[in-house]
Amino acid sequence: MGNEACDLDSTVSALALAYFLAKTSPAPKAAFIPVLNIPRADFALRTETTFLLQEQGIPATSLIFRDEIDLGGLHHAGLLSLTLVDHHILPGADTAPEEAVVEVLDHRPLERDRAPGCQVTAELVGSCATLVTERIAQGPPGVLDRTTAALLHGTILLDCVNLSPAAGKVTPRDVACVSLLEARFPELLARNAIFEALQAAKFDVSGLTTEQMLRKDLKVLSSDELVLAVSAIYVDLETFLCRPDFLQDLDAFCQARGYTGLVAMTISFNERNEPSRQLAVYSRCETLRSTVSGGTRHPTATTPSLHLQPLPSPWSCVGAYAQGNTLASRKKVLPILRAALGGPGAAGGPEEEVIPPPTPMNSLVEECPLAQAVPPLCPQDVLERVSRIAAGQPPSSPK
Repeated sequence: MGNEACDLDSTVSALALAYFLAKTSPAPKAAFIPVLNIPRADFALRTETTFLLQEQGIPATSLIFRDEIDLGGLHHAGLLSLTLVDHHILPGADTAPEEAVVEVLDHRPLERDRAPGCQVTAELVGSCATLVTERIAQGPPGVLDRTTAALLHGTILLDCVNLSPAAGKVTPRDVACVSLLEARFPELLARNAIFEALQAAKFDVSGLTTEQMLRKDLKVLSSDELVLAVSAIYVDLETFLCRPDFLQDLDAFCQARGYTGLVAMTISFNERNEPSRQLAVYSRCETLRSTVSGGTRHPTATTPSLHLQPLPSPWSCVGAYAQGNTLASRKKVLPILRAALGGPGAAGGPEEEVIPPPTPMNSLVEECPLAQAVPPLCPQDVLERVSRIAAGQPPSSPK
């Protein structure tokens, strides 16, 4: 199971690793189930993921989502062993499945130690799919097929901005895995072609409402007194702020979820794949708006400077800024926001404490809607469904 953001990296890492384990496990009765860690209703928001899976002939009906599987029930029945990919800390609502974690693959520093029996791979690479590719490459020959290779290939290229050093994400191991996949499957699409197609799909928000854009890639920081949403937005800031009914939609989005404020981090790319970043700080509470704006403009000694420059804003309750430090992604901005809200504990308690380099987990998502979901599938339903998928039969509809 990947993280709560359920981006392309989390999805493909879960699918590819589950496929590999199913092909190589010595346990004949084990069912390896890749779980997408969002409700099925949110899948349409992951536009780059839906695009790549469609391109590879993987229908959404063959996928299992977080609101369709009762991990707690499986655990209590003694049937669950859980592998985490692209994160290593489960949110507080998942305390029962936490006990079932047997393996972690993550490309960020560990924020806390796992139990002694848990196998941990935590390496600072650009994409978790790189770690999965390495794992598969070390396995028996012939397990890696073209579909899995295409999924991994596209994911690493998207995560590492087409292996561009200027984006500050790629490592030699990412490059090596892309080269390995291309050597084994020369018919894979050219790097530029697949990256541009995925990039276009990821940034295609033309059919989304403002509320969907805010939910598409959302993290939430919380303290005892407030809750701050942090959304990645895939259009330039001027376009975003000028959407019809923007302020009313923003008010409704925050009020419905109990958010005290919201930070929108916009990103777009030029024809040379160089990122441009801008930032908006929204709150009806002037004190919070000033605190967050001040924290991002004056980071601490342990956090990077964002080099923010004020921009005109059509709304008095929205501060707008150009971000000169384009290498500072949301992963690097989140610690700055946490510090502005009152230190490490503002993001969920001591276990979320930042350790250098400051790259927080996707498990910073609090108040996850999945915590309120009622999973409709019992363990027997899940096993029956996976068996049908493995046998090449259409999966039965969720009950």
